[in-house]
Amino acid sequence: MELIKKNIHMNKLKCKSTMQLTLDDDFNVPDIKPDVDRIITQQGEVKINEINAMNGKLMVKGELDFNILYFSQEDEKPIHNITGQIPFDEVINMEDTCTDDEPIVKWELEDLSTGLINSRKLSVKSIVRLNVSVEELYDDETGVMVEGPEDVQYISKKIEITDISINKKDTFRIKDEILLPTNKGNVVSVLYSDIHISNMEVRLLEDKFTINGLMSVFILYSSDSEESPMEYYETEIPFGGTVDCNGCNEDMIEDITFRVLNKNLEIKPDSDGEERVIDLEVILEMAIKVYDIQEPEILCDVYSPSREITPVIQNAVYENLVVKNNSKYRIADRIRVSDNQPNILQICHSEGSIKIDDIIKSDQGLQVEGIIDINLLYISEDDSMPLSSLNGAIPFTQIIEVKGMDEDGSFEVRPNLDQLSVMMLDGEEIEVKAVINLNTIVFNKIIEPIITDLEIADLDIEKLQAMPGLIGYIVKKDDTLWNIAKKYYTTVDTIMEINDLEDDSIKEGDKLIIMKRVDAIT
Repeated sequence: MELIKKNIHMNKLKCKSTMQLTLDDDFNVPDIKPDVDRIITQQGEVKINEINAMNGKLMVKGELDFNILYFSQEDEKPIHNITGQIPFDEVINMEDTCTDDEPIVKWELEDLSTGLINSRKLSVKSIVRLNVSVEELYDDETGVMVEGPEDVQYISKKIEITDISINKKDTFRIKDEILLPTNKGNVVSVLYSDIHISNMEVRLLEDKFTINGLMSVFILYSSDSEESPMEYYETEIPFGGTVDCNGCNEDMIEDITFRVLNKNLEIKPDSDGEERVIDLEVILEMAIKVYDIQEPEILCDVYSPSREITPVIQNAVYENLVVKNNSKYRIADRIRVSDNQPNILQICHSEGSIKIDDIIKSDQGLQVEGIIDINLLYISEDDSMPLSSLNGAIPFTQIIEVKGMDEDGSFEVRPNLDQLSVMMLDGEEIEVKAVINLNTIVFNKIIEPIITDLEIADLDIEKLQAMPGLIGYIVKKDDTLWNIAKKYYTTVDTIMEINDLEDDSIKEGDKLIIMKRVDAIT
């Protein structure tokens, strides 16, 4: 007698941890740069260089790369920039059971501020949050049928589960070149740049998937033009491609997330030798999960009239996908220039990021509360401060409708800013319109008793011989033919044949004749 088992692939979160880092350092202005009169704006990016797990601890090495844009009165080109790094080396406490697994480390730049100590010295302060998680892909074996003697009886039932078929990481490289329009001057040096990926679309195919998206590129640069010593250029570039992914197909459900792992912007000469070509390279890190909805039949019970079979049962926890969708919401608000800033003459560039403050379960689904951080770079009306920046926050509350989510269901909401447009209303006020995308996946937990093994022994002959050969039985509440047949060492088919039953349905009060099988005691 053999218990036939089936592997069900599951993914679970083994452990997670969060650490908030405060980075603070002072930097001298390089000798080749003029004095700083006023800081215009700043930008920063965290890079993780090394991750090592040892003795229940995770050592993370990385750096904060920053770029400071500032105004100086000492130079004929008044706008300049300073770049630098703040390295960090932190230890994150993890559970001992997670130290041998590959961790997933994500960072959030919660705050970045710069200050002017004096004209030759700047301070940089930042708050960085490191989110570390360890996931485990495992196989859960469950009995699905029994092979053996003909008198072995078993019943099964169908359940719906979400099997994780693919769980891996990969990268996608984007390379492109941009030639500056003829009405733009040549690039002397890049002062400020922003590369943003949005409108990502994924389509599963047989053993591969396609990617399509939009790359927004902005550069502010010092020019060799005497009329415009400072210029800017902004454009959008569509991109796409195909990624090999063995084992996936169109009927499966993808959960693929993208993160900019590295980006590089370099100015190169054109065919005439002039610095007018923007060479771009962006590497996207892809966390690839592909799910398959399955309906396996699992064993519920096993017995034999001729052998004593005891199923070994344990509870298994499965996940069942409730919903996976991309909810888009339009948000509009206004931001005013503060009293200590110059009025807006012309908007150069706007960028934003979404920060989620809280996610609350409700009867309607998930209530997401957060803000859109807006940073605006603009040419001002004040000639003494030709370039300035405006920061603002737009709060939002959105309901993601989720039907059928259990109280202990798990979920993940990943926000993206798909569209951002800024329009001047006047010199003191702007209108911001944004489209946010809340990529949501929700699972319910299913706890099912499964048969993992069978314990087989000889029947108790004395017990069987003491039982009458013919029994009149009145059906009780919650009785089934299966339970009755198992109790009296016979089969459902035998009871149905003796009692002329067309099917196995019975109700309380029904009268049955049960005949003990002779071969059960021979």
